[in-house]
Amino acid sequence: MFVKGAPERVLVMCCAQRTNGQDEPIDVTSWQNTIERIAGLGQRLLAIGFKALPSQQSQIGFKDVETGLTLLGLIGMIDPPRPEAMLAVQTCQNAGIRVKMITGDHAATAAAIAAQLNIGNGSVLSGAELDRMTESELKRAVRDVDVFARSSPENKLRLVAALHANGHVVAMTGDGVNDAPALKCADVGVAMGKKGTEVAKEASEMVLADDNFASIAYAVEEGRGIYDNLKKSIIFILPTGFGEAFVIVSAIFMGEALPITPVQILWVNMITTVLLSLTLAFEPPERNIMIRKPRKPQEPLLTGFLTWRIVFVSLIMVTGSMGLFLWERSLGTSIEEARTVAVNTLVFYQIFYIFNSRYLYHSVLNLQGLFGNLLIWLAIIALILFQFAFTHWQPMQTVFGTTDLSLQTWQKVAVVSASVFFLVEFEKFIIRLFLPKSKIKNRKTV
Repeated sequence: MFVKGAPERVLVMCCAQRTNGQDEPIDVTSWQNTIERIAGLGQRLLAIGFKALPSQQSQIGFKDVETGLTLLGLIGMIDPPRPEAMLAVQTCQNAGIRVKMITGDHAATAAAIAAQLNIGNGSVLSGAELDRMTESELKRAVRDVDVFARSSPENKLRLVAALHANGHVVAMTGDGVNDAPALKCADVGVAMGKKGTEVAKEASEMVLADDNFASIAYAVEEGRGIYDNLKKSIIFILPTGFGEAFVIVSAIFMGEALPITPVQILWVNMITTVLLSLTLAFEPPERNIMIRKPRKPQEPLLTGFLTWRIVFVSLIMVTGSMGLFLWERSLGTSIEEARTVAVNTLVFYQIFYIFNSRYLYHSVLNLQGLFGNLLIWLAIIALILFQFAFTHWQPMQTVFGTTDLSLQTWQKVAVVSASVFFLVEFEKFIIRLFLPKSKIKNRKTV
């Protein structure tokens, strides 16, 4: 009968050791020193023992293996971390994600592997030590220790609960049936796609198709990029909507004719806003996106600063659009021409403001800021063609109540609309003067 398992468990079950074909009394101290030495090299260990049974015995029970084994030796298996995993751990740590290692290996093996991955400070807690801790003691321990060895499924579940008690958002990886409770308890359970069991996959929110930790870091970067682009779209779309509303409201309070008709508002929302805002969905992730700290879970989508930016840009758009409308009316132009000027001013405000929306704090007055997303330029070219048709094409003039504009009028529209670009860039400059540099560096967009 042959037995394999964790060396410290198998040693307890052995009463002899096989040396040069002969059984000798087991030297437990010598074997423990050997275990520590090999495990310290980062090798995963198995001990092998055997026991001779009477030939007439036809069944084997658990009691037959609890004592009386003869130790044959140890097997050390090299299972080094993947190079991409080492880089991914560093990337996650730079992003403010604390990586903890929970393993069933020997404590010395776990410490050696953790040192290669730069996880933790050298401290290791074993499953036996965790079992003796109260919930409050474990809550304190997980704040300082990042490596846990010889961990049972119950240990993993308690660790997730302790991290939750400290206010952390927890992502847990696992592959076995016994990992399912911890995967289910975590905020984000991540099951292995290749070697993971179906139970683990069902209990998880995500499945790691390639079983590679580096994919988690890529997923975090992708998720942050999507969240950034969502905010960029919001701070681009909302000022336009508020601008249209404030233009109507201001005209009513001033007793003036409506600067924009309902069908013209529909045109701006359906063609202009949608066409430009879609380009922000394809914005590449910011260069420093993985060195910013995680946002607080309770942080609202619209922060106080974003609300200020929306109001600031809305007021610029209202002032320029309404101002040109009143100017044209004071010159004696027709209501159709004045409305055509107001609509085009609002549209060209958005064309200039789309560049400001690419970065929240940093200036776009550079090649990357102006040409980093070529889809924006394609959308602008298409939009300008639409606007010229909207203004000068007879069928659209009939539908939308527009009229031709002179070159001089187009120049006024372009100059007034460009003001939003320079005013927002100046606002960013002022913010960078007073905002802590660490916050700007860590949070380039949001």
